[in-house]
Order: sequence, then structure tokens, then C-alpha cells
Amino acid sequence: MSSTTPQSDSDQAGHLAHLGRMIAISSGKGGVGKSTVAANMAVTLARQGLRVGVVDADLYGPSIPGMLGIPGDTPPAMSPERKVIPAEAHGVKVISMAMLSGDDKPAVLRGPMVTKYLQMFITQVEWGELDFLLLDLPPGTGDIQLTLAQAFPLTGAIVVSTPQDVSLKIARRGLRMLEQVSVPILGIVENMSGFTCPSCGEVTHIFHQGGGAKIAESLGVPFLGAIPLDPAIVDSGDSGAPLVTSAPQSPAAQAYDAIATALTGAADQGGGLRVPFDWHIGDGTGKPAAASPAPGGAPDRPVALDYRAEGLRIGWQDGTEQVISARDLRLSCRCAACRDEMSGAALLNPETVSLDIVPTRIWSVGNYAIGIAFSDGHSSGIYTFTALRALETPEAEDV
Repeated sequence: MSSTTPQSDSDQAGHLAHLGRMIAISSGKGGVGKSTVAANMAVTLARQGLRVGVVDADLYGPSIPGMLGIPGDTPPAMSPERKVIPAEAHGVKVISMAMLSGDDKPAVLRGPMVTKYLQMFITQVEWGELDFLLLDLPPGTGDIQLTLAQAFPLTGAIVVSTPQDVSLKIARRGLRMLEQVSVPILGIVENMSGFTCPSCGEVTHIFHQGGGAKIAESLGVPFLGAIPLDPAIVDSGDSGAPLVTSAPQSPAAQAYDAIATALTGAADQGGGLRVPFDWHIGDGTGKPAAASPAPGGAPDRPVALDYRAEGLRIGWQDGTEQVISARDLRLSCRCAACRDEMSGAALLNPETVSLDIVPTRIWSVGNYAIGIAFSDGHSSGIYTFTALRALETPEAEDV
């Protein structure tokens, strides 16, 4: 796999730590209330004293500003460092295409422009120090989801669905896509789980009951909670005053609070290397802190990295330990300069790789790979965790 901008990957790894835990709010299909969940979750976390930002990553149908009462007709200001200053409401910082295009102007964007805007929303915004950066994704499994999953070190994702069988089946596909790019699934939220009568408060299950919990159990991911269908949610979203502030004692607001508490716990559990990191091996700066293996853990999720004379030492979540020599790492590079992208045939002549080659820098690439720069100047390869685990090397001790 090749990287078009390897230097920016490593630079990015070292300059995103101030964004805290980056969590994607995802859904397989539209109309399940994902943005409403994202807006209320952000405000709930802020009310708990956390520093929260929201990226409205639904470039084609941005809705977060309206739900938080942020005017969409005033372009954001720029800082002296030429970064965009995000809007702020209810203690939450926000950036959205709605602030750049207005209510009536459609965002007509091809793939490269989508990537450009997403990069800008995350790296060119004056976020300050955050505890959480929530990414409100558009529905589906397209360019935006893949760009975020592959380019940024997501702490994890929550998947929003309704109790309908069709919605749950599509949510399952979206969840599988996130798993394929090694984004941890922090849990499933069942939205519109029942209708709350505004007069008596009784909950009637219009669609189905318990579908979210069942699919979470079948997929082996946490069920974060269910949010009832309350007319006040719609009214509060339209007025720009989220339900958790306008009716904090309502059953739905209480559900948001419980989900936010569960989410912070799930995000804290980790289970792998803390990303992003940019490890300069020569002086040891930026080396990622090791996590602990977990019984039954994933075989392709690293929990420890170290480098010694014999090579790169990797501890995996399932307890397995592995050593890969620096030369073997260099020879296994699959970037376009080292492998033919069509046939997979090797282009790199092993005789040109020195026996004493060493890695000089290792950085995280999303949640699924690392980039490595070598002493021969080569730095364009991306090494997926799956590919590293598959390399035939002897096991090591005491990682």
C-alpha cells in the first residue's frame, strides 16, 4: 500500500494529540437521527465538564449548526495563524460546511475536494485542547467514512440505528466496514426505541423493541443504550436548544446522559496503542506507551512497540510477541516504488538494501497501520497491522 504524502502522515501523527479522543458517530442509512444523537451527546459531554468539539462531516447535508442554534450565514473568522476559528454553542466548538456555504447553496463536491475539506476541518481549525472530538458522519460507507478512518487516528465509533429490522441490517454493514479499517466499535445506540407520550409519559414501542441490544450481542460489541422517540427532541433541535438543555429531566435526556457516561468508559478502555504517535527512534521521543494484552484479544491489534538491535518488537493484543528485523521490514514494503501495484511483483532489488539499515521514525496511520522511515531515506510505505502480523518471524520474549 502506498502513501501519497508520507511526511504529512508523520507530521499529522505528532500534531493531533490536542484533539483528545476522536469518535465517529456513524449510521448505515439516513433518517435514524444520527446528527440529533451527535448534537445531544456533544452537549451532554460538555455539561459533564469535558472540552468537546464537533466536526459536521456530513458535507452534503450539514445539520449540526442548526441543532445547536449556530447561525449559518456568517463565515467563520481566521486566527493570526491562519486557522479557522470554530463557532461555539452550549459549550461545544463546531465546524460545518453550513458555515461556509449557507442554507440554500448545495455542496457539489467530488472525492478529492471531500478529502480536502475533511482535512481542513480537522487539521486547520483552532480547536485548542479538547477531551473529545466527535465526527458526525454522513450515512453510508463512502468516501467520507473511508477518508476519516484511513487518515485519522479514530479512538472508535458508535453506530446509531433504529429498532427496525431493515435499519439494523444496514447498520450491521456499516459496522463491518469500520471494522475492516480497524476502527474500534465503542457501541451501538438504538434511537427512536419507543414513543414517549407528551401527556402521560408512557412509552409505546412503535417499530420494535430490543433490536439494538440483540444485534450488539450478536456482533460482540457494547450496547450503549436506547433513546425514546420524544416529540420534544424534534422541537428542541429545530429551535437550536438541544433536549439535554431544554428538558434535562426528560426520559430521552436521561438516556443521553447514560450513553455519554458509557461512551467515556468505552473510550477510556482502549485496548491497543494510544494513537496518534510519532516515534523518533534515535532519541526515543514520541514512543507510544504500551497497553496490556487481553484474553481473547485481537491477533492484529498491537499493544506494544519497541526497537532493539534484532529488530522491531511487536506485542499483540492476544499475547503473541513478534520480532521483525529492520531489513525484512524494508524488503516487505508494498509502496508503489517497491511493488508493482497491478501484479504485486517486487520492484525493489534486495541487493540494494544495506544489511545495517535501520528505521529512524515510526508513526501511526489511522488505527490500522504504521508508517516507517528508514536510514536509506525511504519513507513512503504503509505497513498495515494485518500485514505485519502475517510476516513469518520468530516470536520474541519480554516486549
